[in-house]
Amino acid sequence: MANTSLPPEQAALIFQTIFLPSLQREHATTKSVIAAIPPGRGDYRPEPVAKTALELAWHIASAEKRFLEFIINGELNTAAINRPDSVRDSADLARWYGDTFQSLLSQLQKLSPEQLARVIDFRGVLQLPAVAFLQTMLQHSVHHRGQLSTYLRPMGGKVPAIYGESYDSAEAKKAAQAV
Repeated sequence: MANTSLPPEQAALIFQTIFLPSLQREHATTKSVIAAIPPGRGDYRPEPVAKTALELAWHIASAEKRFLEFIINGELNTAAINRPDSVRDSADLARWYGDTFQSLLSQLQKLSPEQLARVIDFRGVLQLPAVAFLQTMLQHSVHHRGQLSTYLRPMGGKVPAIYGESYDSAEAKKAAQAV
C-alpha cells in the first residue's frame, strides 16, 4: 500500500489555497443549476430508468453533506439522508443546499491541520488524508451537476453559466443590454 501520509502544514495549505476556493466556487455553480430546475418540473426524467430532476439534485446535495461530514468527523456515516418534508421543489432544495453547505463549511474551516491530514477510510477501499476527499466530493458533484444541466432545456429551463457563459446566460445578457 502506498504511503498516504501528508504533513499537517501541507494539508492546511492545500485546503486554504486549493480546496476552499474551489468548494465555494463549485457550490455557487451547483446551487445555480439546482435553482434552474423550473417550478413544477422536478419530476422530469429523460428516460424511465433515470432519476427525476429533483431526485438527482437531492443526490448531489445529500452526497455533499455526507462527504463533508465524513471529512469533519473522520468516519463515514452510511445511514440514509432523507429529504426533509420542507424540501418540495428546486427553490426549497437550493435553500437547503445553501444552508447545509454554509453550516458544514464553517465546521470544515475549524479543522486543525492535524485533522485535515489524518488518514480516513472510505468503505475499506480508499484510505487518504481527510483533505484529499474534498477532490472526490468535487468530482462527484461536478459529474452529477453535468447530468442535471442536460435536463434543464428539455424541461423548459435555462442553463446557467457553469464554466463561462452558457448559451442561455449569454442570451439573457444580450436581452438585458438591449433594454
